[in-house]
Amino acid sequence: MLAPYLRSSRHPNTKPPRISFEFFPPKNADMEATLWASIQRLAPLAPSFVSVTYGAGGSTRERTHSTVKRIVDETSLKPAAHLTCVAATKDEVNDVIRAYWQAGVKHIVALRGDPVEGLGAKFTAHPGGYQSSPDLVAGIKALGDFDVSVSAYPEGHPESSSEAVDLDLLKAKVDAGASRAITQFFFDNDQYFRFLDKVRARGIDVPIVPGILPVQNFKQAANFAKRAGARVPEWMAQRFEGLDNDAETRKLVAAAVATEQVYDLLDRGVSDFHFYTMNRADLVFAICHMLGLRAEKAAV
Repeated sequence: MLAPYLRSSRHPNTKPPRISFEFFPPKNADMEATLWASIQRLAPLAPSFVSVTYGAGGSTRERTHSTVKRIVDETSLKPAAHLTCVAATKDEVNDVIRAYWQAGVKHIVALRGDPVEGLGAKFTAHPGGYQSSPDLVAGIKALGDFDVSVSAYPEGHPESSSEAVDLDLLKAKVDAGASRAITQFFFDNDQYFRFLDKVRARGIDVPIVPGILPVQNFKQAANFAKRAGARVPEWMAQRFEGLDNDAETRKLVAAAVATEQVYDLLDRGVSDFHFYTMNRADLVFAICHMLGLRAEKAAV
């Protein structure tokens, strides 16, 4: 069965899209080597920014800061540091914000964050901390003229009680000073556009940047999607069927699926994309090349 957006009318000379990449801080020396090889591979594509994630309960706070600081010191990339409300007082979070400003980091991705216990656990705000993501956005903006990105969920946040609650929360984050929202990854473009219509009807006018997850491993991605509340279409499962032990073919299929998805979004007016790289460069680089992006002078 073919994807519902295979037929792209996109002309090859159309202006390439704007892109950004997400990385996560490495846990050990081998993972650090992989991360930096990926950064070196992707940097010449001149992304608008690169973001670095923040673990559940603030568990990667120091590693996130270290990774962001190294990007500032050793590359010409513009890093965006993830920051959450979890397991910290306002003073502690504010110290992190000020440290980023002093390091030259002027873009923060502000998130409520996952509980210390991880996905599925009930979130409880620190009694002396920021109580919500809109509260955190307002706090960041009070300390400096940061560019603040926030999250959005086309298929609903897993913990949300309703779509209206999600939209109200997104509106509150934008009203507090957020300049864009980056979506949870999705595989159904129609769902993204239905969500976008509702966002605009709610009076939210900032860019809603689609988050794209190139599928490195289908089974892992499907399990991750289930926890994150993202639907995996049947056509996509069929694309990867029978390839569990065929990594090379999976890569080819993954590149085709993600490229088709982005082509369809481009044809329908989207011009900004945020790629969840999983610290792996080759698949993302291939997709960006297919979209007309070419390496510029070395950025690292």
